[in-house]
Amino acid sequence: MIKLLSKSIREFRKESLLAPLFVTLEVVMEVIIPVLIAELMDKGIDGGSMSAIWYYGALLAVSAILSLIFGGCSGHFAAIASAGFARNLRHDMYYKVQEYSFSNIDKFSTASIVTRLTTDVTNVQNAYQMLVRIAVRAPVMMVASLVMAFLLQPTLASVFLVGIVIVGFVLFYIATHVHPVFEKVFRIYDKLNSVVQENLRGIRVVKSYVREDHEVEKFDKVSQDIYKNFTRAEKMVAFNAPTMQFAIYSCMICISWFAANFIVAGSMTTGQLTTMISYAMQILMNLMMLSMVFVMVTMAKSSTERIVELMLEQPDIRDPEDPVHEVADGSISFRDVSFSYAKDPNKLALRDVNLEIASGETVGIIGGTGAAKSSLVQLIPRLYDVTCGQLLVGGKDVRAYGLEDLRNEVAMVLQKNELFSGTIKENLRWGNEHASDEELIRACQLAQADEFIQRFPKKYDTYIEQGGTNVSGGQKQRLCIARALLKKPKILILDDSTSAVDTKTDALIRQAFLEEIPDTTKIIIAQRVSSVQDADKIVVMDGGRIDAVGTHEELLKSNQIYREVYESQQKGGSEHDA
Repeated sequence: MIKLLSKSIREFRKESLLAPLFVTLEVVMEVIIPVLIAELMDKGIDGGSMSAIWYYGALLAVSAILSLIFGGCSGHFAAIASAGFARNLRHDMYYKVQEYSFSNIDKFSTASIVTRLTTDVTNVQNAYQMLVRIAVRAPVMMVASLVMAFLLQPTLASVFLVGIVIVGFVLFYIATHVHPVFEKVFRIYDKLNSVVQENLRGIRVVKSYVREDHEVEKFDKVSQDIYKNFTRAEKMVAFNAPTMQFAIYSCMICISWFAANFIVAGSMTTGQLTTMISYAMQILMNLMMLSMVFVMVTMAKSSTERIVELMLEQPDIRDPEDPVHEVADGSISFRDVSFSYAKDPNKLALRDVNLEIASGETVGIIGGTGAAKSSLVQLIPRLYDVTCGQLLVGGKDVRAYGLEDLRNEVAMVLQKNELFSGTIKENLRWGNEHASDEELIRACQLAQADEFIQRFPKKYDTYIEQGGTNVSGGQKQRLCIARALLKKPKILILDDSTSAVDTKTDALIRQAFLEEIPDTTKIIIAQRVSSVQDADKIVVMDGGRIDAVGTHEELLKSNQIYREVYESQQKGGSEHDA
């Protein structure tokens, strides 16, 4: 776990080493200062020597200034090291997530990934800053002060050992009981983020159904769970402070009692007592700081485990060792393909699919809800891998291609496709970042999007809000189709992506495809028969299987499912026209 996270330190190794170095130098100065104070008191003040007062006073001033400088440097380098480490860690986690397949993302959930990238990384960052500074300073200071105290007066120094043992038992109890609670809290944070994310994405539905109270109740319930668990954890952590105070004051009372007897007996000077009290405060205060680090590291341990879990997750879909980089054409062949989202042969979404699609063909896919139409086409760009059988694109198994090479030749337009915050131009250039303005306009003309874009005051420089909330469903779909066309793919998949446009616009888009991209294989999933009836072949799906394949006329004669869909839509259209 530590080895994996340490890879994210990278260019901040120097700062990570300089911080503890300067902390050690600061400790050296702080350990020397009590000795100088004792000498100043015994030889200068009690001895009545002004020269000794000046000498030891000057040494004290220099030591204090050096301690300040070293402390400032350690804080400076610790801040750079921890912030840089967190930046690299977020970077590494984010890039790891980019390698995930859909099934990996489904395993963690979007909300959980966001929590790990934010809250968990912040916890680890804070712990790291403490580790390179306070976690070095506290034990070094304690050891150095203990050594000096034993050299000065072994009997008094033994008092510290008793206090350290008591505190150690309390810290062990806190760590073993608090860690599981923090683990539970961070899992609830995932749920909280999920509730907030879902509410914000569906805010229009929430308001239209007047369900604000319901959503607030859901949020309050999760928030209350976090409150209860954090309170439980903090109650246990709260034992830390009083235990520290008890140890500090008990040690001080014992030292004062024994020291008074030693001074009366003449075996100890006033300066030595002052020095011993200074060491006592240094030991016990750094023990307090060490306990704070301990609590912080205990909390960060839960976050670290969650981060490492994400980093160690292996993508289900990867490039082969010797990938094929060129897709010959847009031909597609399904050979005895079965597919399960759960990778369970007993829970198949697709069963025994056999289908041949020639390059440049237009293929329509129709079927009821749950017929696995989308599951079928998502296998083509390897968004998921087949569970059984073989899927060929361009004459080769899709698993033989490099992922980037395959997906660059396959453009998908989904019913619920995403637009990102930015201008229309910036969104379109997701299809081709080097596309000229003329190419953008041409793609939009083919997708029947140019007309409404020209009506915007800023035209192609119009800003699109996150998720495309400031454009209609039909406009969003046409922009996504234009974006896909800019890829100039060998295979274009439209997954019910014209459902929000009228039949006339739908027909114009299909006509543009026929004339402008005749060599591109076009797969059109649709609910309307009119959207696929001119296709070279139509695939009828039912229950995860292919029920029939044929032209519009052939299926009307031979397939009951297709005929029923066609007749119901024709009847509905006639009644509507009447």
